[in-house]
Amino acid sequence: MSKSEIRDGMWIDWDVPIPMDDGVVLRADVFRPIGEGKYPVIMSYGPYGKGLHFAEGYPYQWQHMLDNYPDVFAGTTGKYQNWETVDPERWVPDGYVVVRVDSRGAGRSPGVLDVWSPREAQDFYQCIEWAARQPWSNGRVGLAGISYYAINQWQVAALQPPHLAAICPWEGAADYYRDMCYHGGIPSMFFWRTWFRAQVASVQHGVGVRGRRNPATGIPGVPGTGELVSGPETLTEEELARNRVEPAELILQHPLDDEFHRSRSPDWSRVVVPLLSCGNWGGFGLHLRGNTEGYLRAASGQKWLEVHCGPHWGEFYTEYGLALMKRFFARYLKGEENGWEETPPVLLWVRGADGSHRLRAEREWPIARTRWTRLYLDPASCSLGPGPLADGGSVEYEALGEGVTFLGPPLGEEVEITGPLALRLFISSSTRDADLFVALRAFSPNLREVTFYDYLDPHTPLSLGWLRASHRRLDPELSREWRPYHSHQVEEPLEPGQVYEVEVELWPTCVVLPKGYRLALTIRGKDYEWAGDPTQMGPYPMRGSGPFFHEEGRPEEVYGGRVRIYGGGGRDSYLLLPVVPPKERDEDTPKVEWLARLVR
Repeated sequence: MSKSEIRDGMWIDWDVPIPMDDGVVLRADVFRPIGEGKYPVIMSYGPYGKGLHFAEGYPYQWQHMLDNYPDVFAGTTGKYQNWETVDPERWVPDGYVVVRVDSRGAGRSPGVLDVWSPREAQDFYQCIEWAARQPWSNGRVGLAGISYYAINQWQVAALQPPHLAAICPWEGAADYYRDMCYHGGIPSMFFWRTWFRAQVASVQHGVGVRGRRNPATGIPGVPGTGELVSGPETLTEEELARNRVEPAELILQHPLDDEFHRSRSPDWSRVVVPLLSCGNWGGFGLHLRGNTEGYLRAASGQKWLEVHCGPHWGEFYTEYGLALMKRFFARYLKGEENGWEETPPVLLWVRGADGSHRLRAEREWPIARTRWTRLYLDPASCSLGPGPLADGGSVEYEALGEGVTFLGPPLGEEVEITGPLALRLFISSSTRDADLFVALRAFSPNLREVTFYDYLDPHTPLSLGWLRASHRRLDPELSREWRPYHSHQVEEPLEPGQVYEVEVELWPTCVVLPKGYRLALTIRGKDYEWAGDPTQMGPYPMRGSGPFFHEEGRPEEVYGGRVRIYGGGGRDSYLLLPVVPPKERDEDTPKVEWLARLVR
């Protein structure tokens, strides 16, 4: 049963019913200003349990924010803070209604749990329209949230709900096949083997008394008196299993980008709502590509791209992230003439090799003044050079071994590399296929590797890319030299020993490397691993590729052979780098006054 109360300066409606067109009733918590009036809505819809407190569900990440981002807790008790959604205590006082919906089959919403399904997107659409009709709503609904709560923003925006006014997908993948399930055609099973069990099935509707309770709905100071996060009913394990779609085997049954995957990805031509796409330079293996592709391909005439640094759960809650989103939403949900349109279309936090970063405004993505620079692979010396080789050569490696690393010379001057990257290779394999794992790396003058604490892993390289060679066919309409786009519509096995030309998409990066530093390119048949000891983050060991490993669907007799890389003599393998020269005028600090004040 729903209930209402006033506390901590908000009117809170717990467990509000939202009926769907098929009779299922979803449940939402609504946090709104106490005063009478009509207010814009900030909504999130997802499976993590609207009643699961951030600190209880994600203690490591909560403690990390306490230790490193003290401004996150300014002006809030933190009692209503959930994982990857906005804190109502920091939005309601500014005249917003915050609505959190437990998705179908999760938390306190009954039904069959089927993550990112077309049914979920339809439910989300109906929740948006429900919120727009409420007496406390001004009819404008905005969407904000991280990861899951960003990914489904892309999906529902493509359905064009009439009252959806603006979206802010923060670190959110978009392409179900390329971003999440198959990297370059290689299955990535993090979501389906680890994430689903740990973060979704654990709060499935019906876990009931075996799960957690929402402390915000209980008697203050009395543990165990709050509402069940995954209730109110308690189902047997057999009933729970019948009420969820197990994704892992389903994903492996769809190795190509077929209708199953496309039904869970947005139609970019229909994403027309104003959008602020916020990515993270370290989001390899999941989110970064969604943010940059979403900005590039969405049909919206009012769109902005922001890319920041730091851990996945941090910047969204900081004063910077909060001010950025509020400025955007005030323009499109409240109709304020606040000069948001003067904000440069692209805001990039440019990284230094020393871990520093500074905000710079740009007008487009990729950056128009980019000097696309080819570094050619020399197989004889395993080096990178500025020009093609007259004589051909090759180097071979054991596919499941350490691979081969091509090292560039010391930089003669400071160099900025910002943008998407691509690798053209001539290869052969001793077997009928080959999985290519590519890492762009940086080294200091004493050959110590430079890594970054970004997104989830403390030791990520500059960029990562992947390609299953049998998926080498490109989409001619969507491919660019700087971003090869593979169709993933057909598998074309290799003839052992025959040479093939392939192109590998590396995900975007950003760094300024000082004089004397070196670039290196590692190619092998397994995930990149940093040379140091792994860092444990909850259940996930971080070894340089985050939790995004590729260990399934790769039989050794097919992917464990020997791979040969060719260079020169007309088989010119090269890395395409986005080298960005300084601006002609000093425009490193954005000239928009409110933004300049924010980052001082």
